[in-house]
Amino acid sequence: MVKVKTFTSPLKIFHVHNELMSLDKEVNEFLETNKIKKVVSVSDSTTCIDGGTMGVIRVLAYEK
Repeated sequence: MVKVKTFTSPLKIFHVHNELMSLDKEVNEFLETNKIKKVVSVSDSTTCIDGGTMGVIRVLAYEK
């Protein structure tokens, strides 16, 4: 059965690289901790208010 997990991270100007690296680390730790063997899909999208990027949402579809 395919399951879906959502991760979020705020994006601050001049800190985006570090925040994306932190998000990657969080997702990798989730995969290791839950012993996920098969990732079906990973998708990123940004949240936006008044034309400014405010955060990123990463959606992970996986099979256990």
